[in-house]
Amino acid sequence: MLVAGLIVLIVGAELLVRGAVAVALKMQISPLVIGMTIVSIGTSAPELLVSIKGVLSGYPDVSVGTIVGSNISNLGLVLGVTVLIFPIEVNRNSIRVDWPFMMFSSILFYFFVRNGVLSFWQGLFFVVIISIFIFIIIYTSRRSGKRQIVEEEIDVEASKKGSSIKDIFLLLLGIVGLYFGSGWLVDSVVHIAGDYGVSEKLISISVVAFGTSLPELVTSAVAAFRKKSDIAMGNLIGSNVFNILAILGITAMIRPMGVSDSINNFDIYVMLFISFILLPIMLIGKKVGFFKGLILIAVYGFYIYYSFASEISGIVSENI
Repeated sequence: MLVAGLIVLIVGAELLVRGAVAVALKMQISPLVIGMTIVSIGTSAPELLVSIKGVLSGYPDVSVGTIVGSNISNLGLVLGVTVLIFPIEVNRNSIRVDWPFMMFSSILFYFFVRNGVLSFWQGLFFVVIISIFIFIIIYTSRRSGKRQIVEEEIDVEASKKGSSIKDIFLLLLGIVGLYFGSGWLVDSVVHIAGDYGVSEKLISISVVAFGTSLPELVTSAVAAFRKKSDIAMGNLIGSNVFNILAILGITAMIRPMGVSDSINNFDIYVMLFISFILLPIMLIGKKVGFFKGLILIAVYGFYIYYSFASEISGIVSENI
């Protein structure tokens, strides 16, 4: 169920994006706006559905654990693996705009959940901030000539040729896939955790977070291979921002969520640390290459090892 849920989530998100982009283009919506909104939301749809399903099912650790784990996975594993294969040149915009906003979002999340709860009003504040940020990005992109890059990424001409009925069918099929995939995923996480005596958080920050980060891995690797480094780096940083502000924001507005001491006392600090060290990694040298990739993967590896070791140690202590 866990594997099936991940596969259906990823396929559902892909169908959702294809159908939604095609429908939006036929409605004469700007390709730039589509690229900055529909595509961003669609690629983060797996995390969004898992987060909502988790909190509505009474398992907030699945929701928060998936997001925090996904953010760590994006920078540690996905970016690390990508630059091991294809070194990435750092775009000036990633240093001046993208990284500061990601760090701001991460720190804001840290302070909001120190009391163990992410409330409706805090979620609303997140959503307002990301909405303003998207508007600013769209406005500045129009003026800085990024329209052509975005149009290439969403394949405007190919999307306009299909049938409207087919596009709507893909859109609906994607929504159905996301709905059932998220349900299977959350249910399987709860059952696995119960069977093996580990927390839902551990499965969420490792297996689920890795699975939901696979689309980012593919997108970043392809972008790096095509030597579009601003897309590769921007995609990962943007995904982390969107995960916190949009996904956790929307989820908290649907139902305020509790944040466990385990996440507050360890996982969130790892997320802040790997987000912070990304700045010197981008600043030192002209590229993010092999050795920097090893550093990022090492941080991710330590995080996963320590998380599992702590859980196993706790289980052994209880049995003794």
